[in-house]
Amino acid sequence: MRVATVAFYGCALGLLAMGLREMFSGFEENRCTMTYMFEYPEYRRIALPRRVARQYPAYGLYLYGEGQYAQDTRGLKLTGAPVLFLPGNAGSYKQARSLGSVALRKAEALEGGVHLNVFTIDFNEELVALYGGSLRRQTLFLHESIKAILRLYKDHEAPPHSVVLVGHSMGGVVARALFTLPRFSPRLVSLIITQASPHQAPVLSLDAHLLEFYSAVRQRWVGRAEDLRNVTVLSVGGGYRDYQVRSGLTALPCPQDDPSKLSLVVTAVPRTWVSTDHLSIVWCKELVLATVRAFFDLIEPETGQFSDDPERRMAILNHHFIRHPVRVLGEQLEMPVSLSGSPKTWSEVNTLRLAYSAPKEGQAKYFLFALSSRRRAYSHFYCRSNNLEMTSWVYGCTQMNGSMCVQAVDLSFGTELLPAYKVLTLSLSELSSVSHLIVVASNLNGRQFTVECEWQRQESQTVSVPVPHVLSFGMSVSDVTLNSTGLRHTIELQHFHQVYQAFRISVVSHCKVTKADRLPNVYIMKVPWFREDSVTTSSIPSVTEISGMLHTSRPDNSTGVLLQLHTAPNCLYKVSVRTSFPRVLGQVLRFCGPVLPVYVAVALLLACGGQMSSVVRMGRPLQMSHAVARSLQPHKVDLPVYLLHLLLRYSWFQDGWSTLHLPPLDALPATSPDGMTQEGLPLNEDWPRLLSPLLYVLGAAIAFWGSVLLRLFLRLLSLLLAPLHRPSVSRDCGTLRRRTQLLLILCLSVLGWASCGALSITATFLLHLYRVLRLQMTERSLSHMLNLAPDKQTDKEKGTGEKEKGTGEKEKGTGEKEKGTGEKERGTGNSEALDSKPKECNGAPLLSDSVLQDVRDDLQLHVSLSALLTLPVMLCAPSLIHWTRNLRYSVARLDPDPCWPHSMPLFIASLLLINCNTLTLSYSKTLPITSRLLLPLSVAMVSFSPLHLYRVNYFVSAALVPLAVSCLF
Repeated sequence: MRVATVAFYGCALGLLAMGLREMFSGFEENRCTMTYMFEYPEYRRIALPRRVARQYPAYGLYLYGEGQYAQDTRGLKLTGAPVLFLPGNAGSYKQARSLGSVALRKAEALEGGVHLNVFTIDFNEELVALYGGSLRRQTLFLHESIKAILRLYKDHEAPPHSVVLVGHSMGGVVARALFTLPRFSPRLVSLIITQASPHQAPVLSLDAHLLEFYSAVRQRWVGRAEDLRNVTVLSVGGGYRDYQVRSGLTALPCPQDDPSKLSLVVTAVPRTWVSTDHLSIVWCKELVLATVRAFFDLIEPETGQFSDDPERRMAILNHHFIRHPVRVLGEQLEMPVSLSGSPKTWSEVNTLRLAYSAPKEGQAKYFLFALSSRRRAYSHFYCRSNNLEMTSWVYGCTQMNGSMCVQAVDLSFGTELLPAYKVLTLSLSELSSVSHLIVVASNLNGRQFTVECEWQRQESQTVSVPVPHVLSFGMSVSDVTLNSTGLRHTIELQHFHQVYQAFRISVVSHCKVTKADRLPNVYIMKVPWFREDSVTTSSIPSVTEISGMLHTSRPDNSTGVLLQLHTAPNCLYKVSVRTSFPRVLGQVLRFCGPVLPVYVAVALLLACGGQMSSVVRMGRPLQMSHAVARSLQPHKVDLPVYLLHLLLRYSWFQDGWSTLHLPPLDALPATSPDGMTQEGLPLNEDWPRLLSPLLYVLGAAIAFWGSVLLRLFLRLLSLLLAPLHRPSVSRDCGTLRRRTQLLLILCLSVLGWASCGALSITATFLLHLYRVLRLQMTERSLSHMLNLAPDKQTDKEKGTGEKEKGTGEKEKGTGEKEKGTGEKERGTGNSEALDSKPKECNGAPLLSDSVLQDVRDDLQLHVSLSALLTLPVMLCAPSLIHWTRNLRYSVARLDPDPCWPHSMPLFIASLLLINCNTLTLSYSKTLPITSRLLLPLSVAMVSFSPLHLYRVNYFVSAALVPLAVSCLF
């Protein structure tokens, strides 16, 4: 049984390690380019009003500068457009240097006087993602900082009326929270750009203040969105490299018909196309360049300040972040244009495909494609070129003069920029007023490039492939072979629309003829319902692997994921799709990993319940590892929770639930972009509930191996502390007197009220840990004694007792009476009361094996309690860290304190349990009820805690309080 248990939990640990490895390192290498500074950066502190400085002593406002610019702005005579950077969770105000340095270089290159003034806020590197008590304070300070920045421009001829905000991580959430302030004017902020900001929900809901903050922000932006339509917000997610904030959380919760809100993943940003981790998204040069280009395009040349036109802002953001047309922004050539050139420069193409390479000598060249003979046979015209000049290159002819076109309309605005070339796809049904298509291939500057165009029938170049089932474990494969007679193919991946699906998509390209000037392949995985496209470039021939994973689930019945292949002509492409089990585990942990602490707590709670039941039956607890191993009971925990979810679909049950004023049940995190369908109804996702047994197994594995590590840690620490303590042979070592307990309860209550509730919990945990260490030292001392007297048992009784001890299922010892007799006696081979004096030998007490067994029983009990108490200490640690780091700035009391007064029952019960032992519990009249109470508490924990992790502390308190009562009565 023990070997099977270790093997089972070893396999579970292996699955967990496989998923963690995939989540942390199973992605592309960091292809971001570092942003370097050419001069030493300087951060000049901005003086704030005395009231603000006194109210927020830990915060500060700075102006970024370097070199000559830093010298010029020393007097704070500013003339640029203000941009304010907001750091995120534990972020530094110095992270603004990448944005500020690139903006400074851009301004120097323009030489037009237009520039940015980049400000940054020091939030004291607070852990606002884990402690929500300071989010409101940061929001208020941000408001004061914006007013202080605008006051710096009061003497300017055209002073700015608003500030552009760039928020990283939780800084983006704080930026949106500005609009919840009653005295904040929305005109002060017209544009917000957020980077890896979890707008949907907090990553870990460790306190109620964090959730209340999110609720207020969401209510303001969703419930009252009409008056915020002039505020433009762009949210950028980091992709799969960012394992701290998954990109699904960065989607903006807003009405779908709001055109001024954009959400996307950085892999879909033109000229970026890379995934960033949570920190590199701030300094990734590709993304910083796109942001700075957008800022300078937003500046009005007349005033030198940002534009107030919402439509212009959206057009610029779409140009730089959504679809780059390889054109100079602002050019409008919709009116007919005249084309010139000699007849020699015009060539009519009568074939289905054009492949042209510009020579080294500069010349004008125009290719003419007649539409009249192609409209019926083909649906689209596709063209691509690696000439990335910002010029028009495809026209539609409206007036012909012989073999030349003299008047045409520009069709290049539909161009899409890809990593290797620009492409344009035109629908022939939309070109009814055009007789010919003209492709401009002139290279007057002598630059060499390649142009490839063809007529396409979209239906014949689109293939549907059903993806393998997620439980195929990579054994089955779906593949398709493309005999590439065209330049672009589309594969629709059927039934691929959930985040728990993960595939290895392999594309093998092979050409019969090798050409050196062949354009590379570009593979794009397009997700119709969210801008999370990923782009992969490969040479020819090659074997390319694409990660088929999603950041969001499909919210409706729209089309599935599309794999778009920009291929080389006359080549063979084989595409195979295979389920990747490690990536499936990685996706499960990426989306459901924050729920694992709940299942760890359930496993430890049920293990404690198993030990209590063993004390009721046999008078001694199970070993810690055996108790945790037996705590895996998904049928007793998940089945009632699932039944509750089913019953809540009926109106009569919902009415009764509301009558009892019960909170709504927690489900696993929503995976759609906003957790809503297009009709605005909440999504009802059943698949996350099917993952509950797997999460339970992983949580039990963490509890099992965590308890093993805890035992090893206790043994090592007890060895180090043993020289500082006198050897003891009593099971009461490390206990507290009753008066001492009462005094500690009073002191810790005052300490928690006057400082921080987490401090009282931590102090109580350390006191209990000391009790466990003393038991560990006593157990080692007794186990090394050679003069322990054997118990007065017959060999038969002794063997029976050992067998019963090993199995943990039978009554202990032949001298132990049944509990049903009314009085329970500890069986050690005699019928004497256990509180009688020990026998003496030569005037000294005679110790028996039962004393060692008693100490071991108490040790198993308290190790289980220590493991359970570890969870509240970890969940309350962020507030304790925040309180410790802010002691020099504020009064000793943490306000608000998420752990007070809820921590009082927890540390009072923990202090009372220090004196608890198995003998006291075996005589308790309330222990049978307490042992049966832990299973309903576990069910309630799974029902109400996955999205409210701080509630785990409440359920642990609800379990320890009855247990402490059982030790007293």
